[in-house]
Amino acid sequence: MPFFKSTGPYRLEQLAEKAGAEIMRGDAAATINDISSLGDAAAGDITFYSNAAYRDELEHAAATAIITRQGLIEHVPEGPAIMVCKDPAGAFEAIVRLFYPDAGTPRGIFMNEGVSPAAHVHESAEIEDNVRIEPGAVIGANAQIGSGTHIMPGAVIGADVRIGRGCSIGANASVVHAFVGDRVILHPGVRIGQDGFGYSAGAAGLTKTFQVGRVVIQNDVEIGANTCIDRGAVRDTVIGEGTKIDNLVQIAHNVLIGRHCVLAGNVALAGSVTVGDGVMIGGMASVNNHVRISSGARVMAKSAVQNNLDAPGDYGGVPARPAREWMREMFALQRMARERINAEKGDKKKPSTEDRG
Repeated sequence: MPFFKSTGPYRLEQLAEKAGAEIMRGDAAATINDISSLGDAAAGDITFYSNAAYRDELEHAAATAIITRQGLIEHVPEGPAIMVCKDPAGAFEAIVRLFYPDAGTPRGIFMNEGVSPAAHVHESAEIEDNVRIEPGAVIGANAQIGSGTHIMPGAVIGADVRIGRGCSIGANASVVHAFVGDRVILHPGVRIGQDGFGYSAGAAGLTKTFQVGRVVIQNDVEIGANTCIDRGAVRDTVIGEGTKIDNLVQIAHNVLIGRHCVLAGNVALAGSVTVGDGVMIGGMASVNNHVRISSGARVMAKSAVQNNLDAPGDYGGVPARPAREWMREMFALQRMARERINAEKGDKKKPSTEDRG
């Protein structure tokens, strides 16, 4: 893994302890040099096998050790050591974190310590100890940056913005009109705090609605590359603690997102949407303005939420409705379509009056 520094090697028994797995076959003192995917595994590597669909790759894997679950042990050929646990993918992830502990946040470009002389930091900004600011970053007047935070090249932190401790602000990200909590990760190109899209139509054309709110990002939030989060018009736009947002997501003004939510790529939330805690929204789904989504709701990919979702559960379709209802409708439509096609084929096969003689 050339871009990340490994902490290995480790003995197999050390990895088993870290992953909460049991060594079922092989030498506990065997040396493991690195992690690998199943298809690319070589001698000295550890990998995992949790899905019988990858059995062909397993047959050709040259790994020193394989993590699997009890029901799949018989698939593993002779040779590699076997570690067994209930969740091989989760155990493997624990081992990846052990080998590469720095891979969870955007990597620095210049690797400088402290404030680079090529950064532009306003004299009134308050920078705590142990902050890294890379060349080309801009820190505005009266901004506050907490200890342990890393500001990448080209990032812009606006006037009066507050960034908490242990944060990572990716290259060319911009944060304005915002308060950001601790341990927040903003990937490259993220845009936080620009004004929302608001206009009123009149005889003279479109009149812009001024947006004077803020964005508040709570602790342990992660926001993917090129996602945009608009500041509130009057009330704040809020991203709740522990929420994870994928790349290329649009969050409009006045949106309130609860704690520990997940939004996949290309999701779009219109203005004044309220999302409860623990909500999951699949890729390319959209939510209409002023809609409320209950805590515990799960919205399927490419769905369109046009009305409130008042209870936890699965939703899908356009407009989004309870998933079972939507799937029954889809199956019914497919059945009707097949029947219509078969009927038309049958009509074509019927002889004409002339053919009947």
